[in-house]
Amino acid sequence: MDTTSLRTTRRTTRPPTAPTSPTGLPWAALLVLGTASFVMVTAEMLPTAVLPWMSRGLAVPEPQVGLLVSLWAGVVVVGSLPLARLTRRIDRRTVVVWSLGAVAASTALTALAPAYGHVVGARLVGALAVGLLWATINAFTADLVADRDLARAVSVVLGGATLGMVLGTPVGSAVAEAIGWRGAFWGLAVAAVGAAILVRLVVPSGRAARGRAPASVEAAGRADASRRAGATGRAGATGRADASGRAGASGASPAGGSSPAADPTAAGEQAPARGIRPIAVLVGLVALVLVGHYGAYTYVTRLVEVPAAAVPGGIGAVLLLFGIASAVGVVLAGRFGARTAPTLVASAVATGLAVALLAVVDVHPAIGLAVVVLWGVASGALPALAQTQILRVAGTAHRDLAGALIPVVFNLGIAIGAALASAVVGGLGLAAVPPAAAVTVALAAAGLWAATRERRSGRSAVSGSGQTAPSARG
Repeated sequence: MDTTSLRTTRRTTRPPTAPTSPTGLPWAALLVLGTASFVMVTAEMLPTAVLPWMSRGLAVPEPQVGLLVSLWAGVVVVGSLPLARLTRRIDRRTVVVWSLGAVAASTALTALAPAYGHVVGARLVGALAVGLLWATINAFTADLVADRDLARAVSVVLGGATLGMVLGTPVGSAVAEAIGWRGAFWGLAVAAVGAAILVRLVVPSGRAARGRAPASVEAAGRADASRRAGATGRAGATGRADASGRAGASGASPAGGSSPAADPTAAGEQAPARGIRPIAVLVGLVALVLVGHYGAYTYVTRLVEVPAAAVPGGIGAVLLLFGIASAVGVVLAGRFGARTAPTLVASAVATGLAVALLAVVDVHPAIGLAVVVLWGVASGALPALAQTQILRVAGTAHRDLAGALIPVVFNLGIAIGAALASAVVGGLGLAAVPPAAAVTVALAAAGLWAATRERRSGRSAVSGSGQTAPSARG
């Protein structure tokens, strides 16, 4: 058996990755990136947390302060793709560090702003930085782990974003009440600097998106698959062992099909998507799910008023319950995300069911709280599952595009969902929101199910012809 090629593969494809734990995940690096996502989400939502104090301090109406969040989302939508393209040749860790520095500067300038116009300017800088951060961190996370661990890794990083919603907002509100809204922004600026330092010290240097050969964890996975193929061959007959060894080095099996080295899915890896059409279809369907979900969530405080009245703490307690349930959803997405596509469909179906059941939350407080928990768990799992599936469908060939599209689709979902829900309320009343949102999510879930079946059928057909499937396993 010719082992020279295998030894060469082992030397040239082993990437400089983060130290991993016995479970195979680079926990330190992922937790630090999760800290960065916590800062990013808190930076986006902080004006809502300090709204009354900021409104009085800047002498502007509260709706104008709320507009800062909408403006931020719009800038992220517009700026993510071009900024990701401009920085595609720069080491990803460097992009993350400098972008967090820009968030810190933006937040400090907001704290110093003497008037509303200065706040708007400072927030524009922060929004551009966060758009680039999301695009970069999404792709960076996929670089750090093998495809089989991608769902868990994304869940860890998005756990920070969930904490930003659950803890960042109330903590910011408490700080503003104690020392003023400017103090809350100063505290966030310090947190952003700390996150940048942690990323520089803990997270390994990421490969540039282009400009040099990809040194990724996936290559290491293929090398491991080659070694396993060689070991299997040696355990059999001598002639078969030689054929297996040559197949591991060349990428072709003795039967004319693909070897594990040539087929990334054999090692639980991701083959690049053929073109961007599958990515576009998936992104569009995910956006439709988010439109329905965020459309209903825009009026969550109105929709759960009756069950909240029966709970100590009222609306605040119900929203905290929703946040905790969302955190549970993120954890479940990591645990059951090995088969991401069907799990994503199930999450979308559960989200649609929960949104539809909002129409009956007034029947009894217990029913209302149960619906809130279901909605929180189902919708909490959605972001991690959607991001994982988008990155898997994209493969390494389109990873940068996928990373840049993710913040665009989520912010568009928020903006369009809120706008359509407002139109529904204006035309048909609040009671029409749950059914309208549920139908939207149901249509998206049906589309996701159909796309999953199409991809499975395509893989089965290609496998039957003895060729390597061009797309990832679900």
